[in-house]
Amino acid sequence: MARLKITQLKSTIDRKEAQKRTMVALGLRKLHHSVVHNDTPEIRGMINTVGHLVKVETVE
Repeated sequence: MARLKITQLKSTIDRKEAQKRTMVALGLRKLHHSVVHNDTPEIRGMINTVGHLVKVETVE
């Protein structure tokens, strides 16, 4: 299964509450913080919600 490295690039200040909660659910707390998750439909949906705040890369 593919893995995704998700890095927070923008702040969650002045964002909708749903976007803030999605960032916390992904495990992102600070700028330039990265997490690795399996590529699942649930994670892809979260990325679609906050895609403008994060950078996504595929890792092996």
